Amino acid sequence: MKAYLDGFFKRFDYSEEDSAFLMGAYDKIIKNAETKNIWEKSISIYDESIDCDYKEILMLADDVASKLYLHEYTVELLIFICLSKRTQKIYEERGIPDEIFYNSMLDLKYKTDECKIVKGIVGSFVAEWFVGFFNLTRFALGRLQFEIKDFEEHYEKNGKRLTPESKVINIHIPRTLTPLDEESCNDAFQMAKLFFEKEIGPACAFVCYSWLLYPENKKILSENSNVYRFMSKFDLIKSGISKNGDDLWRIFDTDERNCNRLPVNTSMRKAYVNHLKNGGKTGWGYGVFFYDER
Repeated sequence: MKAYLDGFFKRFDYSEEDSAFLMGAYDKIIKNAETKNIWEKSISIYDESIDCDYKEILMLADDVASKLYLHEYTVELLIFICLSKRTQKIYEERGIPDEIFYNSMLDLKYKTDECKIVKGIVGSFVAEWFVGFFNLTRFALGRLQFEIKDFEEHYEKNGKRLTPESKVINIHIPRTLTPLDEESCNDAFQMAKLFFEKEIGPACAFVCYSWLLYPENKKILSENSNVYRFMSKFDLIKSGISKNGDDLWRIFDTDERNCNRLPVNTSMRKAYVNHLKNGGKTGWGYGVFFYDER
């Protein structure tokens, strides 16, 4: 496993400092007989079936963390990196291109960087999010990430209809630090349509639940911004306000909630701080569009 971890850190461009830190945590785990047994048990759960109890895996990882005085964010990230060795073999067995495996596992690196920035810890504070990539229900295709979901609403446009029984392609927008530009999004939509076409049928519909679709964003942001263009693709189904500014960290990379102390080093952040100072809130939206209409 150490050789695999070393290769993983190099392939996914972890810094030497972060690689050494995570490898040190792994060494500490396997050098202790008790935690080594727990660690091997957690990996065996995934080896037996990808449709396993991931909560048990994370519970075992947290047990290891507490016994060795490691942070649970670090150990939870590390267990999924170790599981990815098996995931790669499953991709190969199913004939899924290595490029998709690479793009999907990049999410672990994105979440590592996010955790460092927001929490100051090498790890992940949203490790349960990784499950979709490891049970092969979510895939990164180009700039975006996708999975099949039931629509759960009623929607009709230009003679096409969706019901709660309809299958749709759900979109996630990873924090890649690359632009959410129209060209890369359209390329990703096309890849997703082809990848999932057997499951969704001819009426290819995309949905997204995100702070990016919060209706107030159209008042806050410039019409020329990538976020404005992205949200304009969707017909809004429903929306709401987030409690206690829960989405602020997504915009500002910090747990800080005082608008007077939030960073204003980008045009989006400046616009959002002004919005907050004027009594505005953060929120979310849920939208849909038929791909072949666009």
